[in-house]
Amino acid sequence: MKDNIFVMDHPLIQHKLTILRDKHTGTKQFRELVNEIATLICYEATRNWPLQDVEIETPMQKAVTKEIAGKKVALVPILRAGLGMVDGMLNLVPSAKVGHIGLYRDHETLQPVEYYNKLPGDIEERDVMILDPMLATGGSAIDAIGIVKRSNPKSIKFLCIIAAPEGLKALHEAHPDVGIYCAAVDEKLNENGYILPGLGDAGDRIFGTK
Repeated sequence: MKDNIFVMDHPLIQHKLTILRDKHTGTKQFRELVNEIATLICYEATRNWPLQDVEIETPMQKAVTKEIAGKKVALVPILRAGLGMVDGMLNLVPSAKVGHIGLYRDHETLQPVEYYNKLPGDIEERDVMILDPMLATGGSAIDAIGIVKRSNPKSIKFLCIIAAPEGLKALHEAHPDVGIYCAAVDEKLNENGYILPGLGDAGDRIFGTK
């Protein structure tokens, strides 16, 4: 695995991912699990954030402790499935601003088509986390990162739940400077560009539209 690709093998993530994949898991539980897994992935993706010393006063005495050093974050879900990960991320980073990028996949060409783009006005001052539950062909992620890069943010990470090897390879080759965080790397894509074994259409399962 490349040194900028991180696969989360924590038991809690893997357990929740098993329930997420199950076709009998209903919309409510599926949505809750996506948020919970996003929170756990966020925990890992922020592991290298810098700290600084700060003096506080506990009920017992003054103490020098640690706080995050000046991190300004933007969460950018790829619509619509990426919305399912936002609340889970905000649980840990409540001060983050949220942008949105709308992309859909043309079912004939399998290529992403942009239909919406709204980013925070101070995006150039922020570390950006782009969110999408599934990294399949990689087309949407590659395009979304390209869109965000035009605004010159401080850094970009891509967070997903399940990735296909083909998508990982394509994304890494297109944006080798972007860290990729996922909970599992599956076997392959089928002829329709869906991940196997995967979990079906994440957007349909999050929003109950299937």
